[in-house]
Amino acid sequence: MTFIATIPEQDADGPLAEHYAADREAMGGALPNFTQAFSARPGVYAAWRALNGEIKAGMDLRRYELATLAAARRLRSSYCSLAHGSVLATRFMDWDAVVAIAGDHHAAGLDEVDVAVMDLADKVATDATSVTQADVDHLRALGLSDADVFDVVAAAAARCFFSKLLDGLGVQPDARYAALETPVREALVVGRPISDG
Repeated sequence: MTFIATIPEQDADGPLAEHYAADREAMGGALPNFTQAFSARPGVYAAWRALNGEIKAGMDLRRYELATLAAARRLRSSYCSLAHGSVLATRFMDWDAVVAIAGDHHAAGLDEVDVAVMDLADKVATDATSVTQADVDHLRALGLSDADVFDVVAAAAARCFFSKLLDGLGVQPDARYAALETPVREALVVGRPISDG
């Protein structure tokens, strides 16, 4: 599951046991592989959850998911692409739309704001030094505030931390994603394969 040893759930105590319990409940009874990857440093996981929660709290959730999916795909993070593609499909659109967005968000029928948001998130994940004033001005012209732009950049930058940490530790997406239909898996598995157990 990971390149490093993790603490089994039955051996967890204190904050780690609390993280395990909270994530198991949030995931409908299954403990995510990513939670266990943080078992050596539960304080880092608590800080990540606080940071990501604060970023999400200030954003429209659909916009957060689109920005996160764009960054995750660019980072070749199967885990994050699967997770956030799943949120988009279950809360905001259907699976066909998610597959289309994952394939080419410019040709997926999104509005101009959504495309620009995904473009900016992709740029941040690719090379943040390539972001220009023109990119920000374009989003402003589409009606986004400077705080909105900050949120998109923050969501993409935060995804860089999380995705790279998981992939650097060899964490595979949860086995439950293997139940997704083949076209969905093919669109969202962009790096490490889904875990087989």
